[in-house]
Amino acid sequence: MRLDITHPKISVFHLLFSKREDCRPQDEKSETAQAWVRLVILCLMSAYIVTASIMTSPINVMEPWSFHVLSIYIVYAPITFAIIYHIKKYPGHYVARRLIAMISDYTALGLSLILGCPVMMPIFAIIVWVTVGNGLRFGRRYMLIAAIMAQVALAAIFFLTPFIKSDPVLAATLSLTALAVPYYAQTLLRDNEEARRLAEEASLAKSRFLAQASHDLRQPVHAIGLFLASLRNTGVDPNQGQIIDRIDRSLQGVSSLFRTLLDISTLDSGGVLPKAETFSLHILFSEIIQQNAESAKWVSANIRLVPNQYWIVADRSLLSTMIQNLLSNAMKYAPGKPILIGARRRNGNISIEVHDRGEGISKDHLPHVFDEFYQIRERGDRDVEGVGLGLSIVSRLAGLMGLSVAISSQLDKGTSVYIHGLLNHIGEQPNATPIKIDHTMPLKGYQIILVEDNRDVLVATKTMMESWGCAVSAHIKIPETLSACDLIVTDFDLGGKITGSDCIKHIRAVLGHNVAAIVMTGHDEHRVRTELNDNTIPVLMKPLRPAELRSMIASMRLR
Repeated sequence: MRLDITHPKISVFHLLFSKREDCRPQDEKSETAQAWVRLVILCLMSAYIVTASIMTSPINVMEPWSFHVLSIYIVYAPITFAIIYHIKKYPGHYVARRLIAMISDYTALGLSLILGCPVMMPIFAIIVWVTVGNGLRFGRRYMLIAAIMAQVALAAIFFLTPFIKSDPVLAATLSLTALAVPYYAQTLLRDNEEARRLAEEASLAKSRFLAQASHDLRQPVHAIGLFLASLRNTGVDPNQGQIIDRIDRSLQGVSSLFRTLLDISTLDSGGVLPKAETFSLHILFSEIIQQNAESAKWVSANIRLVPNQYWIVADRSLLSTMIQNLLSNAMKYAPGKPILIGARRRNGNISIEVHDRGEGISKDHLPHVFDEFYQIRERGDRDVEGVGLGLSIVSRLAGLMGLSVAISSQLDKGTSVYIHGLLNHIGEQPNATPIKIDHTMPLKGYQIILVEDNRDVLVATKTMMESWGCAVSAHIKIPETLSACDLIVTDFDLGGKITGSDCIKHIRAVLGHNVAAIVMTGHDEHRVRTELNDNTIPVLMKPLRPAELRSMIASMRLR
């Protein structure tokens, strides 16, 4: 907000002493830091005055001028403490406070030079430092104000100090230096800010491109996966079935890459805000293992779960992404080996542990495994899918949630990754047990309303669901006429500023009861969950495996 001093209701007093709303958090830190630095310099200058006075005295005692300067500092010190107190009690941008601090700085420095010159000439360096510091900390306007105050102080020094008054060239040099150095510093600062702005814009553009590209490619990949599932159910021979399986595996590798790119672009955009909820950690583990059952089968990995009774308070979606990445990493780098996932109490909180019996990681690589795009490559290593973002995403999500991540590994013995700091829920806990899905359970006659704005995905999903025995009513947009149904399956973005949340609300309102619903999306899961604001509605990320969708539909039927 800008304050207009020409407005009749805004007085100069209000402008100076009211809190400005244009203060950034780093400005408050800078103002506090400057106040404490001011105290440190005051102590150093006092020590310098005492030392310089004794050393320059013919009889090695403190000269009268030093007592005069120190008396000024005795007055200056309480002002400094008062400024620190005011900053702590009233944080923010107060113009008057900053002007008072600047006036007291230049007054104390100017009087030091006037009373102690030429011994106090090094004080000129502090005058330049104060001028530059105000500009770097608070911006161009304060740099200009500080530069004017510095010139006023130097003018007073020139007229009141015979030593400098007798040497106009020296006075001009000091004045020009006090102008040139801040001006040059401000030029560098402006160039640096412009470069940083361009870098941030480029980073945001990259993030937007990755998010949009991954979303646009997810739809056809998602449709291919569904058509593959339908093709598998047409009675192909064993050889054709093997080819379909290989295509499906390759497709899942592409799907995993898209999900990773979407996660990192969402984090780069700064749009992820954790939303805490209470849930069963054991149920979350069970769901993740169930979702990865097919992938584990492909790599012959045996995922074992240590049962637990912990209920924790955290962002379920973000924690699920973290565990999913750890489990994917374990299956990727320890194929054919056992994987153990569990939790235990540590220091009053809950820690999640994922252990594998893979080849392990050498000590040289361990410090870098959480870096973006870092991949362990040794001579003769087999090719591994991925771009080195999985653990980086885990680390960044942990930072957002106030958690910590640790890793330990021994060559030929395996790797362990830990998520520390999860809050344990104390109090009454709902009765909840993991839903066991029978994949052979028939879905014949299960009535589903399917809403999807992409025609290829709509046809593929409808065909696949009907092959499971479901009675599917498919729509490219929110249907105007409705019949009774057991489940709503909808895409999130339906075009025309209509979302899956709107679709679910409309259908429920027309049917008169809360029909079960599933949302599928290729966008940021966290944003979708926030808009839905309903923990009973599962969110499935495109591209998804048909088995994952069938399991979810079966679980909804059991509820």
